[in-house]
Amino acid sequence: MDPRTTRRRSPRTRSVVAATGLLLLGLAPFGVAATGDALREGQRNGTATRETQIISNAAEAGRSTGGYATRQSNLSRSGGAAIYGCRSTGATRTNPCLRANNLTTGSAFEFNTTSGESAGRITAGDGGDTKRPFTTNATGVATGLNADRVDGQDAAAIVSTARAKSGLDADTVDGQGAGELTTRWALVNEEGQIEQQTGGFTIVDCFETNANCYLDAGEDVRNNGIHAQIAIQNNDTIGDPTELSGETGTAPCGATFVTCAPPNTEFNEVLVVAPRQSDGTPTVANERLRFYVYVTGSQAG
Repeated sequence: MDPRTTRRRSPRTRSVVAATGLLLLGLAPFGVAATGDALREGQRNGTATRETQIISNAAEAGRSTGGYATRQSNLSRSGGAAIYGCRSTGATRTNPCLRANNLTTGSAFEFNTTSGESAGRITAGDGGDTKRPFTTNATGVATGLNADRVDGQDAAAIVSTARAKSGLDADTVDGQGAGELTTRWALVNEEGQIEQQTGGFTIVDCFETNANCYLDAGEDVRNNGIHAQIAIQNNDTIGDPTELSGETGTAPCGATFVTCAPPNTEFNEVLVVAPRQSDGTPTVANERLRFYVYVTGSQAG
């Protein structure tokens, strides 16, 4: 090059070039927005009409994995590293304000507070039972969750609701309360007399008209459970009885399949007990044994 054609740049020209370079270096970290404007620190930037993508292949220093594509941090004690706002209506094909997708098998999100008592809050408008904090299609056990309420009810309310549900009332069985489920009993001796009872039984005819015993239970026994059983004895108090043998049958006198012969026995409150030997023959005096008779589901006292 001919040195005569070379012109030295003036100090002013060198200053303009240097300033332009510094300006470009200053804008480079902020990039250029989709609107064509540079991203400006500390100010509201223009409204982009297309998605802005930040793609990286970042890795944590000294490691092949673990880096983050971007990091936002606020050193102020007031918090506020990032906020994302949108106008999603929740209708079909609208997006949430924030979404984290993991395209492989790791976690999609993680929230952590180093020493705070609460990791955060999930609020939905004014709240209330019509609002849900979140929904999920996962049905596995969520480790660490402690549910104090189920369907808006605590443990005491759940028990109260269960008692009020038809067919699930813990205080009733088939519509009967505890008082209606009482089992009453009477012990009748060899002479046809009631020796002991819980109450409500009287003798109508016992071994007088025939070899059977008829007792008034004090209530309609057609829909109750009734049972009679020989009371074993190993002390010879009446001759030489067969202590461990014998059978009894019982039925309500008001039932259509039973006819009770003695007077004043064809009533719904009367039951008949038929003590028999093991071969089915009727018992006779000096061979009879005590027997118990039971009425379950009783209402009489």
